[in-house]
Amino acid sequence: MILQKRSMHAQSEEVELRHVRYFVAVAEERSFTRAAERLRVAQSPLSQQIRKLERELGVELFVRTTRSVQLTHAGSVFYGRARRLLAGSDEAVTAAQKAARGELGRLSLGFTGSATYELLPALVRAYHERNPDVTLDLHSEMLTPAQVDALLEGRIAVGVLRPPVNAKGLVVEVLREEPIVVLLPVQHPAAASRVLDLKSLRDETFVGYPSKPPSTLHSVMVSACRQAGFVPAIRQEVAETATLVTLVAAGLGLALVPASVQHLRIEGATYRPISSPRVTVQLALAYREDAVNPLVRRYLEIARSVVRSRQRTPGPATAPSPVDEDDSFSLSL
Repeated sequence: MILQKRSMHAQSEEVELRHVRYFVAVAEERSFTRAAERLRVAQSPLSQQIRKLERELGVELFVRTTRSVQLTHAGSVFYGRARRLLAGSDEAVTAAQKAARGELGRLSLGFTGSATYELLPALVRAYHERNPDVTLDLHSEMLTPAQVDALLEGRIAVGVLRPPVNAKGLVVEVLREEPIVVLLPVQHPAAASRVLDLKSLRDETFVGYPSKPPSTLHSVMVSACRQAGFVPAIRQEVAETATLVTLVAAGLGLALVPASVQHLRIEGATYRPISSPRVTVQLALAYREDAVNPLVRRYLEIARSVVRSRQRTPGPATAPSPVDEDDSFSLSL
């Protein structure tokens, strides 16, 4: 009995998917002639293939008469499972094709905090609209050193970060440059000015991004202040942009941030452009050179497209009225 069962199991494994499709067509059409027309094959080979399928299964699937073709009880049971088998096969083919195009799977992404509140929503929206079957694992508020480590360890596939990046095996693709601006409390006397010279802030206390390990924006702030002739007095360092803006709004100090941070609106904080020195910071895509699979490739294409479209959108780089704390200058990104 055990040998017989194993023999039947081995025979069932030899059943071709093509034969299952033939069977389903005959079962649904209740006619070899109509099934042959539907499958675009000759009727005689179709009948032979059904007979072969019945021999392989060791059961009779149809009761044949000169006038009709009816399913046997075994045929009815087999039909339900055959349809599910074909549906699963079609789904598997579709899934494989989508995966090859980068339209199916799971993608882990890192975002620097200063881009989280402006670029992230637009990019995720555009990506999801084109790739609804891809699950995104988003890691926001990641500083550049943390993203570099995550990329090298394979914990994220693509990072949106602030160069420079000096890591072997990573590709860094600059997306854009944007100006550095002053973030300050709305009640601060300097908020009455439309544009600020950084020299005028030499006696101020600052809130900054981490210095150990040195984040890009920490280095940019120190460099800008030195160009203005002073070393910034940093009262507190924080890794999260939202926390930094909150501390400034609470009056703990001023900060230098990329202009795109203005998309994070927190009551009590405002932004002013810098007249001198003029300092910019880059935003870039980073990914492992040896890990550009279809998912990554498609994401990179969409990210480039989104940034280009935002750069084409005109916007005047004008300062806000100092009497309105809810206004902020526009920036073409």
